[in-house]
Amino acid sequence: MQAQFTFATNADNTLTVIRYSGGGAVIVPTNVNGSIVTSIGDGAFFDCFNVDSVTIPDTVTNIGETAFRFSGLTSITIPGSVSSIGGGAFSSCWSLTNATLDNGVTSIGEYAFQGCFGLIQVTIPDSVTSIGEDAFAGCITLTNVTIPRSVTSIGSAAFSDDPLTNIIIPGSVTSIETNAFQDLFALRSVYFQGNAPLVESSVFTNDNATVYYLPGTTGWSSPFAGLPAVLWNPLIQTADASFGVHSNQFGFNITGTTNIPIVVEACTNLANPVWTPLQVLTLTNGLFYFSEPLKTNSPGRFYRISSP
Repeated sequence: MQAQFTFATNADNTLTVIRYSGGGAVIVPTNVNGSIVTSIGDGAFFDCFNVDSVTIPDTVTNIGETAFRFSGLTSITIPGSVSSIGGGAFSSCWSLTNATLDNGVTSIGEYAFQGCFGLIQVTIPDSVTSIGEDAFAGCITLTNVTIPRSVTSIGSAAFSDDPLTNIIIPGSVTSIETNAFQDLFALRSVYFQGNAPLVESSVFTNDNATVYYLPGTTGWSSPFAGLPAVLWNPLIQTADASFGVHSNQFGFNITGTTNIPIVVEACTNLANPVWTPLQVLTLTNGLFYFSEPLKTNSPGRFYRISSP
């Protein structure tokens, strides 16, 4: 196996993989002749079409630019020992369907996963603080992505041309660069959990989407970044006559801004909650009465409202 690797020795006597010439399932060694492998260099697996999987050990702290570009990877797990993913590191890996970044990765470089046409799932850990320019651009099968609450900046065109329908922007995000979400033609809703971030021109280029913001947050105006901005403020009314059991149905009124989308969810155990969606609806005229048959097979039942 080691004969298929070419290494360079670093100043501290650690090793960098600078080229791999084999195929199949690859295991990057932790050490060679006592020297620790700490880096995968620029273009190390570039054009390795026959490589379908790579196991990266937790001795590796850096993945270089275009390290796996045009490789045949179908999935990849990046250990938390890696702090940053270089520019274009996994770009144009057309067979890549799943990417998992372990906790410890702090930045996703520009073009890191750009053009990964088969990517359907990506796990971004809470350690990531920045998502670079074009990082996930052109991932035409990536329908859902969770941006963690550690992220503070989203780069230009970071998610452009992706089929995302809903986006949740955590309150930690303070800046979004130009065209970060351009040409998302399926996009319908963008939910901001904090104050209005600093945005550059044309962040969104979709006339069908709406921005929603929470009560108590600041800096909002409508339009925002070219989209209508609406206060998202649904509230379960517990003090009026609608709340409680009526005709063997438990129900309550929900009030809020007219026509905001919501999901009513329920669980039976707050100590270990598993929330089940019960109904997706639009708050027509700012009011909706929700009810369901009275449940008697559990000691308690709890309700909440979330975004779709």
